[in-house]
Amino acid sequence: METILGIAVGIGLSAACGFRIFVPLLIMNLAALSGQIQLPAGFAWIGNTSATVAFASATIIEVICYYVPGTDQIMDIIATPAAVVAGTIMTASLTELSPFFKWTLALIAGGGVAGLVQGSTVSLRAKSSITTMGTGNFLVATLELIGAVIVALLAILLPVFCLILIILFFVFVFRKIGRLAFREKQTKTG
Repeated sequence: METILGIAVGIGLSAACGFRIFVPLLIMNLAALSGQIQLPAGFAWIGNTSATVAFASATIIEVICYYVPGTDQIMDIIATPAAVVAGTIMTASLTELSPFFKWTLALIAGGGVAGLVQGSTVSLRAKSSITTMGTGNFLVATLELIGAVIVALLAILLPVFCLILIILFFVFVFRKIGRLAFREKQTKTG
């Protein structure tokens, strides 16, 4: 049961990395420092006070950059691969499996979830930039920040519930993509 909870926490934190990379790392760090989660020896560095300073500084810089017009687009380019890496590390750091299964699961589930969430936010920001000429990006950045905090806290405090919410989010996104593809196909044939 502990392994399943570790996987759920890791995937939840990975999803939060898709919204903001350093917010979930900071929350994970604070959870480790407070004893809420236990990190294996190879990932103990995430839970030390030097990491707190680094993650807090990086979080502040990342959040500010998303509120600066034009910089938010550059951040999306940088954050997309970084979110996959951070999501992979998050899941790997919380699963007690053999190295092969740990890293396979971490890459597919953790990195994949982080990448899908990040891709969704990039798409949303692009739509916002086009439809509002960038003025709506402030709202998108705020919602992403709130999403990162809420998902990361839920991953630590209610991991199974968080995992269910993530699954529902992806069902919604994939259904929306399917409907858009169907409408586009109907438009081309009709």
